[in-house]
Amino acid sequence: MKHLKILAAALVSLGLVAPAQAADFSDPTWPCVQRKVDTLSIGLMWPHEIAQIKMTPELGQAVNELAARLELRRIDLEEAQGYVTAFAAEYGHSEALMGHVFEKVFDKLAGRRTLIIKGIEDFSLKQIAMSERIDGARSEMDALMAAESPDYDKVDKLEEQVDWDERIYTDRQKSLTYVCETPVLLEKRLYAIAQMLMDAAKS
Repeated sequence: MKHLKILAAALVSLGLVAPAQAADFSDPTWPCVQRKVDTLSIGLMWPHEIAQIKMTPELGQAVNELAARLELRRIDLEEAQGYVTAFAAEYGHSEALMGHVFEKVFDKLAGRRTLIIKGIEDFSLKQIAMSERIDGARSEMDALMAAESPDYDKVDKLEEQVDWDERIYTDRQKSLTYVCETPVLLEKRLYAIAQMLMDAAKS
């Protein structure tokens, strides 16, 4: 638990996480305020069984193209709705067909989300290691200064190391808010797209 306390203290002392909003440090691989959900279930977003259907090459290509567009975060939901509406007008409002579109979008975005969460876990462990390195250097500096004949050259080197490590730590931590929000944004996009496609199937 020592390394968890080190990270928590470092985050708060650097002003990067407010004490009242601090993440749950019981999991050393998860530094985010947002609740950690390792994997998503397609069944929670698409509550219908996706029936098998036969697709012509043209329809299969259209499904792939629509899914590829819906996956792109640079395409906002209003624009995505236009693509869904146009697709349904040309190929029909079959629930199974819309389900196949969503399945492709889900597989892509859920896979991307899993990679991001793994990256966050790796990031957190690196920050913990850096916190421990900083803490160890500070302890060594205190011990050197408490000696009868302090080794000031070594203290100076350790102080330079701490300054550099803290700068790296802080620079990395600045990106944490954005990185932690990304899995949530992907979840929200998937839910919105699922609703969009289900609505098209009802039309």
